[in-house]
Amino acid sequence: MNIILATLNAKYIHTNLALRYLKGAALPEFNPTLAEYTIKDPAFNIVSDLFQKKPDVVGFSCYIWNIEETINVIKMLKIVCPDVKILLGGPEVSYDVHHWLRRIDEIDYLMMGEGEVSFKQILRYFNREIPLEDVPGICYLEDGKIRIHPQAPKVDLRELPSPFRYEEDLPHLAKRIQYIETSRGCPFSCQFCLSSIEVGVRYFNREKIKEDIRYLMDNGARTIKFVDRTFNISRSYAMEMFQFLIDEHKPGVVFQFEITADIMRPEVIQFLNDNAPKGLFRFEIGVQSTNDLTNTLVQRRQNFEKLTRTVTMVKEGGKIDQHLDLIAGLPEEDYASFRQTFNDVFAMRPEELQLGFLKLLRGTGLRLEAEKFGYTYVDVSPYEIFSNNVLTFDDIVRIKHAEDVLEKYWNDHRMDNTIEYLVTEVFESPFDFFQNFGTYWETKGWSRIGHQLEDLFRRLLEFLATIEGVDVQVVQSLMQLDFLMVQQFQPRKLWWTERPSEEQQKAIYAALRENPAIAGEEFANFNLSEKELFKHTLVIPHNVDYQDFTKGKITPKSGYLLTYFRHGQSPYFATFNSI
Repeated sequence: MNIILATLNAKYIHTNLALRYLKGAALPEFNPTLAEYTIKDPAFNIVSDLFQKKPDVVGFSCYIWNIEETINVIKMLKIVCPDVKILLGGPEVSYDVHHWLRRIDEIDYLMMGEGEVSFKQILRYFNREIPLEDVPGICYLEDGKIRIHPQAPKVDLRELPSPFRYEEDLPHLAKRIQYIETSRGCPFSCQFCLSSIEVGVRYFNREKIKEDIRYLMDNGARTIKFVDRTFNISRSYAMEMFQFLIDEHKPGVVFQFEITADIMRPEVIQFLNDNAPKGLFRFEIGVQSTNDLTNTLVQRRQNFEKLTRTVTMVKEGGKIDQHLDLIAGLPEEDYASFRQTFNDVFAMRPEELQLGFLKLLRGTGLRLEAEKFGYTYVDVSPYEIFSNNVLTFDDIVRIKHAEDVLEKYWNDHRMDNTIEYLVTEVFESPFDFFQNFGTYWETKGWSRIGHQLEDLFRRLLEFLATIEGVDVQVVQSLMQLDFLMVQQFQPRKLWWTERPSEEQQKAIYAALRENPAIAGEEFANFNLSEKELFKHTLVIPHNVDYQDFTKGKITPKSGYLLTYFRHGQSPYFATFNSI
């Protein structure tokens, strides 16, 4: 029997952990081939590749991001391979089996929930070893009626074989994100999340997990992401793993975790701040909302004060980047309330802030109560909402405008000093800046065209020119600093047009040669030759006092900014008055 385990990943750099657990469960009696594609691959190409493998059985791992593309592949595959048995599994198809079996005629069997036992047993059925009645956790159509088999008992995670020891994966370990799970289940009951359906948390064997991590690192893995829904639910376990990763890590490896911030104790954070190498860990924290009523309605227990303490302590430690998530559209969170949620969370200045939108996933409690809260939504993946009883579609569109520029101007950290000035000194709140700029961005049609780095600077300036009371010269000076701070060499192309005149430049460089101390004693001590001065420095008109800027104060002051580019080091800056 030729068995293929397939999926369509969101990106090439992703890997599918579920397929590898299924392959491990099938061995040694059966040896499935792994076939991973992406949602960007043409369906015809995927079908052609599968066809050439001459499969008897193809199992697809289905998720919210790939289900529609997977359906296209399935329909085409059944035409060219009419005798192939098609299995579907994964979270997207586990909770509304009637819908999928009625919608997709090409499905032979659908596996619900954990698939390790079901997959092995259905292969035994195909191999005529056992009757179909003995296969747990599957459903199918028989004579027009849906048959559902009871699910198997939960697998003992401690006994599962490693999903990482397949020779065909070795060439890709360094190129892709490696996902690892040390537990399954979630202790919380958030009604918008599929994890709330499974009660309790089960753990894998700790020593086996450590061996897997060593194996991945020894074979070149660079990014290892833990998919546990709450990595730190057990403090002793989290501490043990943190210590292990600190002791055993290899240079250049990054570990990512989803943590629940309000249950993380200060002593754990202090341990990480004291012992973790900078950049080794990355935390993903789901805040979602700071509205107490909203959190109560979705059964989400959250102490925002303690969450803030954790995020602040981690940020002050300077060792760990943090990615915080928000969800717009939760029950009873109107536009004003979401604005407050955004501002509450942005006040912590996370390295990344992801602004997402509620999706009414099949199987979740919130989807079952959609009518109660007046939800209208797309009933096709990804099930994103249009509106509810307190949030209009116009509100959602405006919030989406904020999302677009938040990603480009904050999460990418191209001009942090500029954005900090705008959200604190110019606009009433951070959300107002991102939302207003985002709406302007959309009206200009920029969301539908590409952009170079210099375009981002120019477009922000164009927007600010429409805002009354903005000192555009000060903002442009901050943008110039943000741009130049990350350069090791003098840039060949500048995005601004203002330059000293030829006569001014001659006078400035003559003055610097005669008395370099006008750019500071430190600059004078560099003892630059005339050639070095011309080759490695840039002088431009500037409207912010750099000395005050280094102290966190923005003082408008006309003059010149000198930048000395030092290869391998941060540039040296100084401002001085007109010559």
